[in-house]
Amino acid sequence: MSSCSSPDVAMNQDTNGRWASFAETMARHGLGLTRKATTTLQVNVGRLCNLSCRHCHLEAGPARTEVMAGETISQVIAAAERFSFASIDITGGAPEMNPRIAELIGGLAPHAPRLLFRSNLVAMGEAARQDLLALCRQHRVVIVASFPALNEAQTESQRGHGVFHASLEVLRRLNSLGYGQDGSGLELNLVSNPAGAFMPTAQRQMEERFHQVLGQKWGILFNHLFSFVNVPLGRYLEWLVRSGNYDDYMVRLASSFNPCALDGVMCRSLISVGWDGLLYDCDFNQAINLGLAGTRRHISELRELPSPGVGIAGSDHCYACTAGAGFT
Repeated sequence: MSSCSSPDVAMNQDTNGRWASFAETMARHGLGLTRKATTTLQVNVGRLCNLSCRHCHLEAGPARTEVMAGETISQVIAAAERFSFASIDITGGAPEMNPRIAELIGGLAPHAPRLLFRSNLVAMGEAARQDLLALCRQHRVVIVASFPALNEAQTESQRGHGVFHASLEVLRRLNSLGYGQDGSGLELNLVSNPAGAFMPTAQRQMEERFHQVLGQKWGILFNHLFSFVNVPLGRYLEWLVRSGNYDDYMVRLASSFNPCALDGVMCRSLISVGWDGLLYDCDFNQAINLGLAGTRRHISELRELPSPGVGIAGSDHCYACTAGAGFT
């Protein structure tokens, strides 16, 4: 079994000095990717989004038609009622754009002590969604907001024109509702992803910088910042290949493989349900239709949670979750 020490880069390369497959690297380190207790339900309510971000692993956008229907929403709520999840994580696309999102939030809130809502901020700021903000506040939903960078040009190169200041406005509105304020119990967390084919800055250093600049320059408060590696799937994979960065990026990820990160990766304690009710080990596996433990199962068929020790389906994109400090 590999120990938690500095990665041996040679173990993560093939015979030509390029990156080895994730499966090969795991085998060379004597590691396996298996489950712990399943404590989190992640719900992807669709691929419809108001943005077409360059780093999106699901290629979400305004033209997508995949949206979780009412019957599937009811099945998800029923599953949440059957099992005692410590947290439930709502994502998309832009989950705000699912017309039944209020029904889902209201139905899930009684069944988990921690309910998270992932937002690109811009969708949340549209006038028609003010009731959604109030609903999130009512149920003390944790807001996890995408805010890639403190630089306007860098943010908009990834997410589109006008996104930077629109996001700042929504963050101010969330602060006015109590989100991010000390003692409010209303948690507001930010997520940052690099705009190019490189690794992110160390999370603690970046969080300190975001607190300083957002607070001093725009008067914005938040609780925590998470700095994530971009996953080489979907639209981001297409950009890597088109720009000639794919091989170098994969070498960079493989060279940063950290055996210690395996213990905390989200797939070990999470089950993910797609917009159509199909189950996955994680949201990233949805991009390549890699079902739960390599099978094809529906949320309506879920009678028991995967047992600790059960294998997790993975592929080369798993390097993104095990590089450096990992993706938890």
